[in-house]
Amino acid sequence: MGIGDFAGRIRSFFGIHTAVSGELFDELADLLVEGDFGAAGAFRMADKLRDYAGKEKITDAGDLRKVLALFLEETLGEAGRAATLEGADRNLAIILLLGVNGVGKTTTAAKLACRLRDTGGARPILAAADTFRAAAIPQLQIHGERLGIRVVAHRQGGDPAAVIYDAIEAARAGKEDLIIADTAGRMHTKAALVEELKKIDRVVEGRAGLPAASGRYLKYLVLDATTGRNALAQAEIFHDALSLDAVILTKYDSGAKGGVVFSLAEELKLPVAYICNGETYRDIKPFDPAGFAGEFVLDKE
Repeated sequence: MGIGDFAGRIRSFFGIHTAVSGELFDELADLLVEGDFGAAGAFRMADKLRDYAGKEKITDAGDLRKVLALFLEETLGEAGRAATLEGADRNLAIILLLGVNGVGKTTTAAKLACRLRDTGGARPILAAADTFRAAAIPQLQIHGERLGIRVVAHRQGGDPAAVIYDAIEAARAGKEDLIIADTAGRMHTKAALVEELKKIDRVVEGRAGLPAASGRYLKYLVLDATTGRNALAQAEIFHDALSLDAVILTKYDSGAKGGVVFSLAEELKLPVAYICNGETYRDIKPFDPAGFAGEFVLDKE
């Protein structure tokens, strides 16, 4: 069941429940849970809608559907706008892609490089800093060849921070202005993950002069949209350890219901920067909170 199917169920729900009642709000909360919204958030949203209906003396359930879309948009807005390099000046910047194995980090690195090059005039380098997964380096190199983008890589099992260091040196020598780094998705412990990133942070700040607060060193967590609430659990671990800037959702065209986006915003105050919704390099787009909230409950009429 994808988001379009789920929006259809919301539409059917408000078609069946024509009158406002206590039962309507309880059943709506259950439906939101089915859409990967999360139980606590779903019941908070239903209660908020219940309070609004009572205050405004709304008796027609159909009138609540657009109100729900507005409330969902507000939830996304509370997480703030995702930091991106869309339209940025062409000074050196670095994007670190994080996430577990299998979510599509390597392909997302290529998609993001293609987008920022073709729409914003960036001159990217891809850094193969996932030195643990055997296929990661050659996969990124293949993407680089297809896109005509340089890839900086070391041998498998090498030091990821050293790859970042060499990418910074290569960018300066070649006058590229954007490094997008694919990182390992498997660490033995959370402490190992933190230590690995601290090493990368030291390289980025020391060699490139880009502290995390600069706005030009961004940490994006890549999440598979089809994993539902499991994606939130991944985000909690990474965000607590690494202070993420935003999320990129992948595989969004493969049946994802999408409710986890609201949980990311409400529970972690973590915005979504991009959605990947296809197989080609150009199947990536900036996240639109208003459009997403509307699609979630209204669909395309």
